[in-house]
Amino acid sequence: MKKITYTALMLVSAFTMMFSIASCNDYETYADMKKKERKAIERFLADNDVCGHINVISENQFYAQDSTTNVDNNEYVLFEEDGVYMQIIKRGNGKSFPEMAKEQPDSTVNQNVLCRYQAYNIMTGDSTTFSYGYPGNAVDKMLVKYSHLSRSYSGSFTHGIMYTYEGQTAVPSGWMKPFDFIRMSRSLDDVAHVRIIVPHNSGTTSASTKVEPYYYDITYQLGQ
Repeated sequence: MKKITYTALMLVSAFTMMFSIASCNDYETYADMKKKERKAIERFLADNDVCGHINVISENQFYAQDSTTNVDNNEYVLFEEDGVYMQIIKRGNGKSFPEMAKEQPDSTVNQNVLCRYQAYNIMTGDSTTFSYGYPGNAVDKMLVKYSHLSRSYSGSFTHGIMYTYEGQTAVPSGWMKPFDFIRMSRSLDDVAHVRIIVPHNSGTTSASTKVEPYYYDITYQLGQ
């Protein structure tokens, strides 16, 4: 009887140890998740089914080109400070936020901005939410504040797919990255158009939590 009990205890102990080892192997640290994200972005830059091979240029080259990217060469500028990649398809007509701020007495701009977008999860390879093609040509509306003194942006979604279905209230910093370089107007025929790769630290709440990078195709237009 004692022999049987001892054998049973040994089996239980072995199974417990195996489960513990498996659990440790399954545990993924934040550093591991960031490494996976970096590799996913690198694979996407090299080749993808969304926009093809991407040619990355430095910020110095971007500014030397009058803050533009060569669309024919599929150029994207990499901003080293936050890891955001951006391609300007169409700069648009109108004024940028810094230009608008110079005309304000307190150098602060509060402006409604309308966006239409498509989102692609680089980690999973899935298209996710989008406002292009929704009934009534749905838009996402955000209220953006720009301070010329601190050269900083903050924004909140007030209407649209992000606000209603994603539960996203704060505008991700990656979505506001283009504002220094695009010029927005209220004309639907002359919207600014960019494509951006946004790592989790500059992305939505969901992307930040899951440590997932996203590719966005976005148009920007001034709202009322």
